[in-house]
Amino acid sequence: MASRTPQDSSRQTRIAEMRRADRAHDRRNKIIAITASTAVVAALIGFGAWVLIDQRHDKDAKEAARKAPVNGEQTWDAKTLGRNHVDTPVKYEMNPPVGGDHSPRWMNCNGDVYQNPVPEVNAVHSLEHGAVWVTYNDKAAKADLDKLAATVGKTPYTLMSPVKEQAGAITLSAWGKQLTVDKASDPRVAQFFTKYVQGPQTPEPAAPCTNGLAGK
Repeated sequence: MASRTPQDSSRQTRIAEMRRADRAHDRRNKIIAITASTAVVAALIGFGAWVLIDQRHDKDAKEAARKAPVNGEQTWDAKTLGRNHVDTPVKYEMNPPVGGDHSPRWMNCNGDVYQNPVPEVNAVHSLEHGAVWVTYNDKAAKADLDKLAATVGKTPYTLMSPVKEQAGAITLSAWGKQLTVDKASDPRVAQFFTKYVQGPQTPEPAAPCTNGLAGK
């Protein structure tokens, strides 16, 4: 039997060292891969949590805006406002009206901007469906009217029309709610929209604002 030479022993030692180095390299790669995967998962979890928290804050802010009173708004007891459908003229106690008996047919209020006055009895029916009605008279500046028309035009459950006899320049009405402002830039305008477009005051939530009466 041949004996092992020093050269054979040296070669086997180098081979064993190379194998140990390969195993150590593999362990390092596995540790790096596990660490990287853990970091990615942690980042995804953190991002998901941040998104959920941000969405929650946004929802809470909108809820707070809906619940906060609009400074200067007038309120009528919804229980005292008639809701009968009638085919006869109705005399309303406020101008523009914010509720009461009304026509069986509503004004289209899917962001409709009317250049001419609309029948009150039809507009009141729109309010019953959760619409906000923007009205104005000759005191309102054209720039304000353009801004309001742009807002209404992109907001479902709203309508806009002139009411020459109203007291204030610009009036926003919802069922049982009303606000008068001088400028479209008044921050209460956005607050009124946020709170009362399909808001909690709506007697008939989700009722349609299309296929009603179309004005000009």
